[in-house]
Amino acid sequence: MRHGNKNNALGRKKAHRDSLLSNMACSLIEHKRIETTLAKARALRIFVEPLITKSKEDSTHSRRVVFSYLRNKEATAALFRDVAPKVAERAGGYTRIIKLGNRLGDAAELAMIEMVDFNNLYSAKEKAGAEVKRTRRSRTRKPAANAGDADAKADGAAE
Repeated sequence: MRHGNKNNALGRKKAHRDSLLSNMACSLIEHKRIETTLAKARALRIFVEPLITKSKEDSTHSRRVVFSYLRNKEATAALFRDVAPKVAERAGGYTRIIKLGNRLGDAAELAMIEMVDFNNLYSAKEKAGAEVKRTRRSRTRKPAANAGDADAKADGAAE
């Protein structure tokens, strides 16, 4: 029974699961976006978000704690050098999971997990949308209505 056990075993023993999540976290930090199965993406989100939070405070202790999880010097350095300054003011939710559909071979649900602040497509749209104020009302109606009133007045004056 799994009473109170909230981790997804992913069909692996603990050592294998820890290595898998560590390697996937290093790949995510390096490439900022990876494709995997939905279950692994959800497990990776739980694994990597506390590490990103820990990387906001650049101290020897936090570097050692993050390194104990990642076990990769380059990924740890990249996390503190590149990722931490970009997410410094974000309160949480550093990753986004996007479902991609099912894999052809075994119909496993595929997903893409990416770092939110490193996606140029969404951030560019949000910034462009914030600058330009849009309205649903048409701008051409008022002059056309005024022109129609002027024509009606002219017809009435001609009579």
